[in-house]
Amino acid sequence: MTQLIVYSAINPADILLDTQDFDTIAREVAAAGARIERWTAAQPLTPEATSEEILAAYRPEIDRLRTERGYAAADVIHLRPGNPNWPQLRQKFLSEHIHDEDEVRFFVAGSGAFYLHIGDKVYQVVGTDGDLLSVPKGTKHWFDGGPRANFTVIRLFTEETGWVAHFTGDAISGTVPTYEAA
Repeated sequence: MTQLIVYSAINPADILLDTQDFDTIAREVAAAGARIERWTAAQPLTPEATSEEILAAYRPEIDRLRTERGYAAADVIHLRPGNPNWPQLRQKFLSEHIHDEDEVRFFVAGSGAFYLHIGDKVYQVVGTDGDLLSVPKGTKHWFDGGPRANFTVIRLFTEETGWVAHFTGDAISGTVPTYEAA
């Protein structure tokens, strides 16, 4: 289930908000400069759907965002438990970073948590099936898919180069509860 937990960045044990109400989540995330919305597939998908089938099922929403925000590329990432690359990827994603473009993820299946570090707060947004989250360029953040990642996401980019992170070196991501701990 979609969830938002807002922590004090100064003392992450201090939880300022914990909600699963989507309207409240959307309002709080928008106030922080990010975006969350829900999408429905234009046609049913099976768990074995190919990347091409997934992109076709969400083509109207992808095209809408391309028109609105100028995204040039879309792809699909499938991560399953037991992926030998996940522990190394997880460590990279858990380090606070920024991007020169928006980071846009739509959860086709599974879940994961984006953490937005804005001022004196950290917003943990758990995205699940049907959730799109857009983190604006230049926003300090990190991502956690848990110790056994299990998700399929559509990624949207303005640049063909895809995911390029600029790490901040701030250790704050190590002080906030991880996805599975929260």
